[in-house]
Amino acid sequence: MVARPPSPVGALIPRFFAGRHVLITGATGFMGKVLVERLLSTCPDIGCLYLLLRPKKEVAPEKRLQQLKQSQVFDVIRQTNPAQLDKLRVIPGDVSEPGLGLPQSALQILNEVSIVYHSAATLRFDEPLPMAVRQNVLSAIRMMELCDQLPNIEAFMHVSTAYSNSENSHVGEKVYEPPAQLHHLLSLLEVMPPRLLATITPQYISPKTNTYTFTKAMAEEAVRLHGTQRYPTAIFRPTIVVSSLQHPFPGWIENLNGPSGIIAAAGKGLLHVFTVKESARADMLPVDIAIDTLIAATWETAIDKSKDIRVYNCSTQENPTTWGHFEKAMRMYIREYPMNSVIWYPSGTGVENRYAQKILEFCLQTLPLHAAEYILRSVGMKPQLNLITASQKMSAMNGVLGFFALNEWDFDTHNVQKLRSRLSLEDRRIYNVDPNSINWQELYRNFVKGTRRYLLKEKDQDIEKAKRHMQKMYYLHKGAIMFTILLVFRLMLQNRYMRDLVYGILRLLMYIVSTTYSRVTAQV
Repeated sequence: MVARPPSPVGALIPRFFAGRHVLITGATGFMGKVLVERLLSTCPDIGCLYLLLRPKKEVAPEKRLQQLKQSQVFDVIRQTNPAQLDKLRVIPGDVSEPGLGLPQSALQILNEVSIVYHSAATLRFDEPLPMAVRQNVLSAIRMMELCDQLPNIEAFMHVSTAYSNSENSHVGEKVYEPPAQLHHLLSLLEVMPPRLLATITPQYISPKTNTYTFTKAMAEEAVRLHGTQRYPTAIFRPTIVVSSLQHPFPGWIENLNGPSGIIAAAGKGLLHVFTVKESARADMLPVDIAIDTLIAATWETAIDKSKDIRVYNCSTQENPTTWGHFEKAMRMYIREYPMNSVIWYPSGTGVENRYAQKILEFCLQTLPLHAAEYILRSVGMKPQLNLITASQKMSAMNGVLGFFALNEWDFDTHNVQKLRSRLSLEDRRIYNVDPNSINWQELYRNFVKGTRRYLLKEKDQDIEKAKRHMQKMYYLHKGAIMFTILLVFRLMLQNRYMRDLVYGILRLLMYIVSTTYSRVTAQV
């Protein structure tokens, strides 16, 4: 282990990146965009940022780069230093293809690259094993094979997940024993028929609960096996990445995965029940803290030139919050900053018991949404959102969230804490790597506002109109509850035994009231 010197003077991280060229995969993803933005905004003298982009939905990589440059995430850069965006360069390729699908000309361009970030991955928990391996495991192997050919490489940063070893309640900053032998896994995919492979997948990936965490763990094993022969390598493991604390703007969010999906669905009046253990710690990590920590870890990895693969667990357990706190804040703020055109009054609640959650989900979501969709179709109306599809997606989202919201993990964060203490005061002013800086109530407020503004593209000036619409939905919601109570009461009275029970209870109540009144009157 390389000895770590005391905090130096001056902002060393921007100075380190000055003139250095960077290669990034996954740059169009949520974390990838913030990584690009933070490198451009905090390192004014950085070299070119080469972004590995594949054609998507018949959109060429060059066109995708132009679309990326128009993203809201770069609004501040466009206002303060627009020339920085000219440093973005596209490298056509595909991490799921052999040789990354790179032409020979691209290899010559990349010879000047010093830093490589690999963050491209599939985030689907139910991804078929072959696709998950191509996207999450083989991509890491191919990126390291590319790095082996780069003459100026100084650091390879592999972005993993803190839940790659989620079967352990305590997760250290190390690479764990893999759930399978890497060569065996790759051989299995070559010879096993797809149907048979799908059948044995749950047993094969055990004790992992899904192909996402399985392949993330296998990718870490691939990194470990490759080692650090020519250049230092580190693994970065963030927890549940959510909206930004400060950069590029408070509350910036651009994906529907996890908590942001809960906020959007509940805010629109679609989601009414979700799986959660209120007392469980919710290890949510603002995206800008995650990326700032990744950038600082890159600097440390490159200058230390460690012969060991360093692992950084990036967590907020130093400054914890709970799922109950999240639920309470969400319920308050989605009513304070309502979404446009909600289809029902937001009244979501968390349930810990899986069976109770399924029953309530069927009664409060599945049945009403299916009925509403069929009624609208029968009268010739076609809603903008297919309510049946929305119901199915929310059910799947509940299954994914339940994995995190019913369990707790204890993450070692010694490497991140040591990194924090090593940064100079100037670096700390630029890069926030301290979870203790989070005010959770304020973050939740901005999370809801950001989901509305950046994810759903709804304008702030429409909030008052949205509040008036929500007030109408409130009265409709209360009316529906009252109608349901009266209907159940009426149905109960249809049964003779229930009718006798109800009348008996009413007679008992009348007797108690009459007796109490008589005693009070007699005393007077």
